[in-house]
Amino acid sequence: MAGSKVVMYTTAVCPFCINAKHLLDSKGVVYEEIRVDRNPPLREKMMADSGQRTVPQIWIGDRHVGGFTDLWALDKSGKLDDLLG
Repeated sequence: MAGSKVVMYTTAVCPFCINAKHLLDSKGVVYEEIRVDRNPPLREKMMADSGQRTVPQIWIGDRHVGGFTDLWALDKSGKLDDLLG
């Protein structure tokens, strides 16, 4: 699916990260995955940008969506596809 750039901060073993990737993959979304478990300064950037400590943290375009449950709620409400473009 073409459209807004999607960026997701993740760690390797996070089940919510895995679920978010599965949801985006099922929609054919290409996303940039930033692994904060491999680079702690990137976790600091994620926390500063999002105000959150947990992963995943997901941006679609310039909009901070939040985590997996936020992404899932957008999908269930029918708003995710519009956001993705």
